[in-house]
Amino acid sequence: MTGSAAPDVLRAPLVVEFPFTRSLGPVQSAFLTGLRERVVLGVRGGDGRVVVPPVEYDPVTAEEIRELVEVAPTGTVTTWAWNPSPRRDQPLDRPFAWVLVKLDGADTSLLHALDAAGPESVHTGMRVRIRWAEERTGAITDIACFEPYEGGKGHQLTPHRGEFADAVTGIVAPARLDYTYSPGRAQSAYINALSARKTVGERCPSCRKVYVPPRGACPTCGVATVERVEVGPAGTVTTYCIVNIKARNLDIEVPYVYAHIALDGAGLALHGRIGGIPYDQVRMGLRVEPVWTEGGRYPDHYRPTGEPDADYETYKELI
Repeated sequence: MTGSAAPDVLRAPLVVEFPFTRSLGPVQSAFLTGLRERVVLGVRGGDGRVVVPPVEYDPVTAEEIRELVEVAPTGTVTTWAWNPSPRRDQPLDRPFAWVLVKLDGADTSLLHALDAAGPESVHTGMRVRIRWAEERTGAITDIACFEPYEGGKGHQLTPHRGEFADAVTGIVAPARLDYTYSPGRAQSAYINALSARKTVGERCPSCRKVYVPPRGACPTCGVATVERVEVGPAGTVTTYCIVNIKARNLDIEVPYVYAHIALDGAGLALHGRIGGIPYDQVRMGLRVEPVWTEGGRYPDHYRPTGEPDADYETYKELI
């Protein structure tokens, strides 16, 4: 992690990314397949309103609904917000407006991008139409964006069976979250101390419990913690589990043991891997110490110290 404007608080860019796969019911399948064919479908609810994008259950009665109708590719902006700095994978790579558009024939609004020259050219009530993507696959991105439209209303709702050749039955949507994480003052001090091969917690001024890793406040008493206390380095195994499934991108052979370890002087246990002993010999009360690798910023694992096992009464409150 790297330092921020405040020298004692760390910050680091982090990315959470995974593919989200879902199957589609008959309504969503018809909607996305229709977009591929340049057809926009809505669904009629029990109160007669046409919902776009369509839903499978009535938002008022929660009953299943299936009556599909085709609406127009033109509509009216109901509200909007200007986006001056588009982010990765957004619909347009230049400034644009996020708009809610009530398509002609629909009673609800669809969220998408509007390609406009600037915020001065966007207003609630303006008429827009869909600009279709050149290559369409059966996804909401088949609507490339909306664009200004000078025409009026006049669309007649058309019942639709929702039947298409080669219907889309499932989608894979890549989910990605880019953000900057800061552990805060207390955990920044904890991480910096680990780089010096020390473990530092913070003591609650009320209950006197030492939290490792520190949280900046006592979750029991609700008061700030500022007194730093070095604990360990040795500790006691309070509970543990034997891992038999090899994790992807983790170069550790199974089986191995992951344990909760109450470092001497700490008021609660932290977790770490146990090494230097056969997995079936790890036990509650085992006394362990950290093992550091060259250049490591935290213990690689914990190994037995050779001391007698701790008495249960000394760690029963830390399980």
